Amino acid sequence: MVIAVQTLWGFGFAMSKVGLGPFPPMFLMGMRYGLAALVLVWFVRPPSGMMWKVFAAAVVSGAITYGLVYSGLRDLYASTATLLTQLQVPFLALLGVVLLKEKLSLRGMLGMAFAFGGVILITGEPRIQDNLVPVFIVMAGSLCWALGQIMIRQLGGGIGGMRLLAWIATFASPQLFIASFVLEEGQFAALTNAGWQELGVVLYLGLGMTALAYSMWYHVLARCEVNRVAPFLLLNPLAAILSSVLFLDEDLTLMITIGGVIIILGIGIMTISPATWRHKRITPAA
Repeated sequence: MVIAVQTLWGFGFAMSKVGLGPFPPMFLMGMRYGLAALVLVWFVRPPSGMMWKVFAAAVVSGAITYGLVYSGLRDLYASTATLLTQLQVPFLALLGVVLLKEKLSLRGMLGMAFAFGGVILITGEPRIQDNLVPVFIVMAGSLCWALGQIMIRQLGGGIGGMRLLAWIATFASPQLFIASFVLEEGQFAALTNAGWQELGVVLYLGLGMTALAYSMWYHVLARCEVNRVAPFLLLNPLAAILSSVLFLDEDLTLMITIGGVIIILGIGIMTISPATWRHKRITPAA
């Protein structure tokens, strides 16, 4: 199930390039979260007493994060963008040290150095150097994602994964639509002229990549320890890159390939340890 989740996420990230053809990025993300909210919100109760905190988390982890990441994706190869989004892991570790006073191990620092070194290699690629703005936009989105996870963690475990997802989607969708109409243009024309392929991408992002994949992900997290499933996140960029090469005819240059391998190696150093595979399965309470 966790492999299926990473495949759904990776394939969806690559296919987002098709949706970004006619649709402005924030408008596309607004439709994605709007569809997910329409499917999920009827089955969960409102987070009473925590609405404003969930709203704030939706601003950072939903609207700002995906507004930035997909705005950068529009001007990058999907394979390159998905490698840059892996900086979410070292950014999360850094924010954990700064905001939560957590300790960073030597292995974590080594992995972080590898990850950022891989990004430096990617930005040295000639076709990237011509326009570094989308690179920094995706990196900023990754940092916002990490900050959003800190905010979600501070909510505590009382809300529940599916309930949290439903209400973040409910709050994030109008935020993204408002931002789109303020900062973007051509939304109605794009919606009117979109073909079945583009509309299919919207349905996949909202229902497959968000509602279904996250439901499966939370199902897994309820039964297995986080540090057992975290290494499988490395399959996400692999699925996205393979999808980009096979379906979008993207080519990977030697420098981007080496940089990507170094980034994934760094993330692997941070998330995989010999103890990772020795934990027993968690049996959920009845």
